[in-house]
Amino acid sequence: MIKRMWPGGLFFFVVLAALTWYQVPLVSSQGIIIRSHYQAGEVPSFPTDADWETVSPLPVPLSGQIITRPVWPEPSARALSIRSIHNGKDIAFLLEWQDATVNESLTPGVFRDGAAVALPLGDAPAFFCMGQLDHYVNIWHWKADWQSDVDRRAERAAESKNDRKGPRRFEVIPRRPSSVEDLIGGGFSTLTSKEQQGRIQGHAEWKNGLWRVVMKRPLSMEGDDLDNEARLVAGRMQAVAFAVWNGENKERNGQKAVASWMQLQIDPIDTTVGQIPKIHGYVNPPFSS
Repeated sequence: MIKRMWPGGLFFFVVLAALTWYQVPLVSSQGIIIRSHYQAGEVPSFPTDADWETVSPLPVPLSGQIITRPVWPEPSARALSIRSIHNGKDIAFLLEWQDATVNESLTPGVFRDGAAVALPLGDAPAFFCMGQLDHYVNIWHWKADWQSDVDRRAERAAESKNDRKGPRRFEVIPRRPSSVEDLIGGGFSTLTSKEQQGRIQGHAEWKNGLWRVVMKRPLSMEGDDLDNEARLVAGRMQAVAFAVWNGENKERNGQKAVASWMQLQIDPIDTTVGQIPKIHGYVNPPFSS
């Protein structure tokens, strides 16, 4: 009697064949645990904040997106450095990756740099980083052009405040609540921007060929809309994934570098410094891309 192979296993071998065909190295981030360190006091909001130096960066390999067309087997970014800190109220991630150029414009034929954090809405991750039907993900998409808009508006506001009598310079700059777009994904090409934006804040710096991006959000509290927001709670372990876009390399949408599902370990609030705390939550996500 011949048994039928279950669809997930069949899909895995299809992906494996595609990897071989496109000569993409089998880079896996499964088994990696990212620790969000508990620290009392304010959570750092900027990449230059000194508190980041108290946390060791965790290097994570990146690989090409080859699940859906157009495939992108050769992204320019090959590694991502990740740090995370929380204080029981807010959580922040610092993402760092090499990029020789700054791309902060989005016009026909010109593409921006970007980075994203993906978190499942339920306990178990979707098979895809972009989510799938009945397994939705919350995506935080930092965009270099949005960061430029936010920074320029802040600069103009400071200029107006400090020099009210001098000549005024008028410039049309989009008003954005954040440089990070808060999205819900249920699969490729199904991203939906949430109506309320600004809960996730972002700040970034490019210097000497290195992007450093901070994304920060309040931890989940009783009464939060967890149907449309990832549950982030101190003392919990859950899945997380990342993506990076290099605009200079014409990367956009599904053409990107990815680090598929790994584990995010959020320290309990009463953790002892130097000890690995006991964490509860989803520990072993299935293989994914």
